[in-house]
Amino acid sequence: MPKTPTESARRTLAGALPLEAAEPLYRRAPRTDAESGKPLSDFMMFIPRLRQKPPRLIQDIIHRIELVLHQHSDIVVYADLNLQINVLWVVVRPVPGACLDLPMAINDKVPEALLVAQPRLY
Repeated sequence: MPKTPTESARRTLAGALPLEAAEPLYRRAPRTDAESGKPLSDFMMFIPRLRQKPPRLIQDIIHRIELVLHQHSDIVVYADLNLQINVLWVVVRPVPGACLDLPMAINDKVPEALLVAQPRLY
């Protein structure tokens, strides 16, 4: 049984790769698709004040995020929820629209989750 919500988040959302606290995230996550060899895409979502919520509410939010990730398991390669900075990072296969559709699905289940994005320059 996990002792803290952080342990649970790491165990469930990022269980595919071994996690080491000193290792930067970009070194832990895959960069290319093991099946096709193509580069992967990624996105970040900020969930304001997540770590300040009661543990039971944090677990509920984690569960809702996991449901969405499992529904899109054909494109989700890696996910990491960092409760210290309230950020969800998801690595996906390069499928058109994945970096918009998946965050929208997460936002539908966790309305406070915000996609971190750069404005389009015209």
